[in-house]
Amino acid sequence: MPEIFRMPDVGEGLTEAEIVAWQVAPGDPVAVNQILVEIETAKAVVELPSPFAGTVHELLAEPGATVQVGEPIIAIRTSAGGTPEPAPAVESPAESKGALIGEAGADGRIATLVGYGPRQGTARRRPRKGVPGAAAAVAEPEVAPVVAGEEAAAQVGPAAAAAAAPDLDDGRPAGPESLVPLAKPPVRKLAKDLGVDLRALAGSGPGGVITRDDVRAAASAQATGATGATGATAAPATQPVTAPAAAAPESVGGVRREPIRGVRKATAAAMVQSAFTAPHVTEFLSVDVTETMALRDRLRASRRFADVKLTPLAFVAKAVCLAARRTPAVNASWDEPAGEIVYYDHVQLGIAAATPRGLLVPKIRDADRLDLHDLAVALGELTETARAGKTAPSDLVGGTITITNVGVFGVDTGTPILNPGEAAILAVGSIKPAPWVVDGELTVRTVCQLALSFDHRLVDGEQGSRFLADVGALLEDPATAMLW
Repeated sequence: MPEIFRMPDVGEGLTEAEIVAWQVAPGDPVAVNQILVEIETAKAVVELPSPFAGTVHELLAEPGATVQVGEPIIAIRTSAGGTPEPAPAVESPAESKGALIGEAGADGRIATLVGYGPRQGTARRRPRKGVPGAAAAVAEPEVAPVVAGEEAAAQVGPAAAAAAAPDLDDGRPAGPESLVPLAKPPVRKLAKDLGVDLRALAGSGPGGVITRDDVRAAASAQATGATGATGATAAPATQPVTAPAAAAPESVGGVRREPIRGVRKATAAAMVQSAFTAPHVTEFLSVDVTETMALRDRLRASRRFADVKLTPLAFVAKAVCLAARRTPAVNASWDEPAGEIVYYDHVQLGIAAATPRGLLVPKIRDADRLDLHDLAVALGELTETARAGKTAPSDLVGGTITITNVGVFGVDTGTPILNPGEAAILAVGSIKPAPWVVDGELTVRTVCQLALSFDHRLVDGEQGSRFLADVGALLEDPATAMLW
């Protein structure tokens, strides 16, 4: 039998991922650690390597499908008749808890990619309504082994496989008459999108498996009021059929709908959590950055900065790191469960980046230890990686303070929302000429607007004001750093 590779937990407690693009096709030979597929989580695009060597037997999830952690995504025939080549089989739970990537180990946990740990704990299955003893449902491993489609039918037969298939949570009793026929995850998702009740269909695939054509034919029959469809038999009149979904992910009548998923879904959840958890205060400061821009022009012409793109954001990042030393409260977090404020020795600087996937906030680690040149290099690499969609999930967590540069869009200022767990975020507005009073004389200077939002549980008004004033002072006169 082919080896089944399941969607692994790639870190940070993620429970699902979207198939972006397969790098292999049925019949292709694969080697251990060869990239099989690109997936998109709520935080990043990740490449999944193969834990097996052999030949691709079947792709179990199509591009665009959202797959839960633990669900099968690909079947690979190995040369050893089903025995994976990269590692010896686990002999017993007492000897080892190891397992292949995506496979449940002896302790019920799912093995993951190197560098990412699976989430601890268990998940409880929803009690089935109307079934005696359902209230006494026991805890199961976080991801139970799943066999889909033809594989299930081949191993246990169509009837038993259908009995083991997951049920749809529509509130109906899960008796024998309402069991869901065999269908792969992408087909189940298609049925959900089109409003087709899988219980109303008899699949035309091997072993009674419901296919995409079956679902589409049933959807067409529902739309036209037909009583049957080619390749799929309509349910008896006594069985209710779910109404078609009102929000198909396509353009209809000038209205376009898209599923809320990936980065947009994660961003929305984070912003709501932050807005309604941390009491925000925002302060504004106009800064004359003429001297900083002159310094940038001089440094650009020097040999030291010949190999790097020196942007105004690098100066802002350096100013934030220096100012944070004088106001440690802005580089801290509020630990509600422990009843503590956590102060950090170093700055894990988040930089908000607009990417084709949405807003990401990758981090520059220990930014306070970097000089201006190294900060400029780190900013360039961070931006390039984020726009290419290659930011690792580990680079998107663990920040302590964030900078968002709204000035690149021609915006003067704004009221940024904190990243959850952080004490402050600084918005940098557009840098442009403006009338300014210098020594009692009206002149034209290069001016920038700064906006600092901070968590008032952690940062008092005096502390936030001092930090913002320090950043402004460093940008107005970079030589001020020599005094600190």
